[in-house]
Amino acid sequence: MQLTVWTYEGPPHVGAMRVATAMKNVHYVLHAPQGDTYADLLFTMIERRDRRPPVTYTTFQARDLGADTAALFKTALAEAYERFRPQALLVGASCTAELIQDDPAGLAKALGLPVPVVPIELPAYQRKENWGAAETFYQLVRSLAAPTATEVKRAVAPNARPSCNLLGPTALGFRHRDDVAEITHLLDLIGVDVHVVAPLNAEPADLARLAAADFNVVLYPEVAGLAARWLERTFGQPAVRTVPIGVGATREFVAEVSSLAGVDAEPLLEPAQSRLPWYSRSVDSTYLTGKRVFVFGDATHAIAAARIAAEEFGFTVVGLGSYSREQARDVRAAAQRLELEALITDDYLAVEAKIAELEPELVLGTQMERHIAKRLGIPCAVISAPVHVQDFPARYSPQMGFEGANVLFDTWVHPLMMGLEEHLLGMFREDFEFADGAAPSHLGHAKASAAEGAPAEAAVAETLQDSDVIWALEAESELRKIPFFVRGKARRNTEHFAATQGIQTITLETLYDAKAHFGR
Repeated sequence: MQLTVWTYEGPPHVGAMRVATAMKNVHYVLHAPQGDTYADLLFTMIERRDRRPPVTYTTFQARDLGADTAALFKTALAEAYERFRPQALLVGASCTAELIQDDPAGLAKALGLPVPVVPIELPAYQRKENWGAAETFYQLVRSLAAPTATEVKRAVAPNARPSCNLLGPTALGFRHRDDVAEITHLLDLIGVDVHVVAPLNAEPADLARLAAADFNVVLYPEVAGLAARWLERTFGQPAVRTVPIGVGATREFVAEVSSLAGVDAEPLLEPAQSRLPWYSRSVDSTYLTGKRVFVFGDATHAIAAARIAAEEFGFTVVGLGSYSREQARDVRAAAQRLELEALITDDYLAVEAKIAELEPELVLGTQMERHIAKRLGIPCAVISAPVHVQDFPARYSPQMGFEGANVLFDTWVHPLMMGLEEHLLGMFREDFEFADGAAPSHLGHAKASAAEGAPAEAAVAETLQDSDVIWALEAESELRKIPFFVRGKARRNTEHFAATQGIQTITLETLYDAKAHFGR
């Protein structure tokens, strides 16, 4: 084990919680100590959910370890069933409770509850969150679909449209809600109905109907890949494995779906479906061509982002990596196509060192890389979980499909365009229209000194007439290096500091002293 400040994935029981929270009428009873209830905050604070996750904790304490902790679990399970009356129960242990080996599966079976009880055994010290989500979804599908699948196998009218299941979206997933809406709309345009979406908003009864669809669409392989393979082996359901992120991948997705469904989707392959191809060739975007980009995230989003960056934006991908060890082979293959060596690690310090070494001009990553890039002064856009609250927007913001490609263009280009604007401001810093003392050009009462093209020094001096302090030229020059949006505050703070210290002339040393004073 390794002590760390940040982590890309939580323990596997957090993955199980993501599946349980995404579904309806499912309750998860977790054998866990009092401190493990922190996981609730992931959903209520970060994802902004309006209700707590459907999880009951046994919350045993240190003093309970000398007594019968198994009895605590049985009591908690029975009370959870009586209170919530779910259609299915999940039972398992957190990483801490795993050490006391109380066997939640056996204890739950002994109670003989009248609903399906699905035991989730998650090796907390060998596996992590995404694996836990995949294993939980797989066990639910296997337990709930298998007994009834033969009864619901398709008996469809000859003129019915083909149908599919969308597999993989969970709670706390990066833009999963909007991806499902976008792909559902796209499938409708193709002529395919969505039979079941799972786990997101699905009930146990919906999992029992999975086999009635013609095929499955695996939106997020980290979560749904295992269950999709089982459905294919058991019921002969083929799976669409092309993840539709980016224009090229979305076209391939449409072609794969239309082939399985036996429909003609040729009109949807027209370039006009997305604005990204034209925008990436437009004059404004010519500035972006060849920009050096570093990509890191979960395997699905990192692989997709690297392809889009190289093929659709004209960027130069200088680094590609992932924390998803289960999909490391796919990431390495994607990196090899770009003539790179993949970085497979869950150590954010190794990622930071790699970014510093490669010196990219844009970072595409998780919230970890956002913090790293901020420290290194590099533009960054978030493309993958783990994410923070700002990456669960109220607006419609998918990553998948043709509209998702438009969102990607705006999201990735914005940090670089801001960098260009800063560059232009620096180039024209001495121009009279951009001087600190120049009045806004759209106002009719602009000061004569600025309107007549007075030197920047005169305009600056005019703004200082009301002040009791004088700025030395070297200090004034240093002040101009401060970004424009905080320069006014820096000026006011420095002048206030000088006044309180009885300083008449602000020198370079005074500026630094003021910075140190207000930085405490």
